[in-house]
Amino acid sequence: MNDDVIKLTARCPIRTTLELVGGKWKLLILFQLREGALRLSALKKQIPDISEKMLIQELKLLMENQLVQRTNFGEVPPRVEYHLTEKGRNALPLIEAMRDFAIAYEAL
Repeated sequence: MNDDVIKLTARCPIRTTLELVGGKWKLLILFQLREGALRLSALKKQIPDISEKMLIQELKLLMENQLVQRTNFGEVPPRVEYHLTEKGRNALPLIEAMRDFAIAYEAL
């Protein structure tokens, strides 16, 4: 048995992780940005079930938490891209582990 006990307090690691990447869309957005920067329209195409309003809202939260960065190129017409920060890249192994769990679960 593992002696490493995780105490579920207001600031435990599991709650922190859930606050940062929990919810229906955040992990999917991070996963789509794993290969590089994308524009809002490209993200919307890759996650067709999300509304544009929700996508923008989730991107703002991810930016506030320093997981995603927004680059505005100052061009006309406007060109904006989103990409993972180093902190955002740290979430990729978590996403891969969740994917592996789902594949193993469905195989049983």
